Amino acid sequence: MKLVLLERVENLGAMGDVVTVRPGFARNYLLPQEKALRATEANLARFEAERDALEKRNAERASAAATDGEKIDGESFVIIRQAGESGQLYGSVTSRDIAEIVTEGGVSVSRGQVAINAPIKTLGLHEVRIRLHADVSVNVSINVARSEDEAERQAAGEDVIASAADEDRAIADAQAAELFEAGQDREDEEFGGEAAPAAEDASGEDEA
Repeated sequence: MKLVLLERVENLGAMGDVVTVRPGFARNYLLPQEKALRATEANLARFEAERDALEKRNAERASAAATDGEKIDGESFVIIRQAGESGQLYGSVTSRDIAEIVTEGGVSVSRGQVAINAPIKTLGLHEVRIRLHADVSVNVSINVARSEDEAERQAAGEDVIASAADEDRAIADAQAAELFEAGQDREDEEFGGEAAPAAEDASGEDEA
């Protein structure tokens, strides 16, 4: 489908460019978001007649996006999820989840503005780019944890999965040490039990 862009669209083109895109992308994103028009002769003429107004509108949107970007750039947002001991999530954190948590933080963000290639599936700190406007992008940190306490530890720089593994190894080592000591005690008891009759036998022989 051929469209004329009403503003710059990342990885697609600049305002006024006539581009060819997939019908789904046009119907689901570009046309509803008023980022483009079908490239008919009438719409191309309309674009040229309204170019000045469109450039002004784009500048205003970029300015508003820059203001919003200052509010969230570099900010961290916590998302609580269940996960296994390896840190693998039982579900995933999607662009919709990220858009919702950032919006709750005070800046309206749609899932289409969240630039992730795939859903997040592990615990930890994940840097995510938010495209507030074609000319304005900011980065936020998504702190995925199993609890608020764990999120605080991760934010402080702790690798909670490695820490848990270290704790498990320490517990296993302690249990192994206890079992070894218990085994040594049993051997000592058994050895002591056998030694006593031998001493008695020797004593009996002397008496004889």
